[in-house]
Amino acid sequence: MTLGKSLEDYLETILILKIKKGMVRSIDVADYMGFSKPRVSHAVKQLKTQGFLLMDNNGQLLLTDSRQAMAEKIYERHCFFTKYLTEMGVDPKLAESDACKLEHVISDECFQKLKESTRIGSEKEEV
Repeated sequence: MTLGKSLEDYLETILILKIKKGMVRSIDVADYMGFSKPRVSHAVKQLKTQGFLLMDNNGQLLLTDSRQAMAEKIYERHCFFTKYLTEMGVDPKLAESDACKLEHVISDECFQKLKESTRIGSEKEEV
């Protein structure tokens, strides 16, 4: 199932915040992404409806098991492209911005071949 860049960014953000903080609420996502609470609430509702997220009684957002893997895949690509571009001499801010675009459009096959042809592998940067 293809989500589109926007909802994939939400999944990735929820994963990053889970790694950093241990738990994630909608307000954490809004703060991290610089979005309004209503905008995030709308996206969370979409992700819940599509079976990507669960919300517990405390308002904590939880990725479903199968979607955890999807978020990890997106995050792996983001880390790879950020590091790859930075090592090529691209300004870190530009590398970060372009990595966020590339992570959504490259096919699994091309990404795998690119990883195999570099020494970067799937290292994840500190978030």
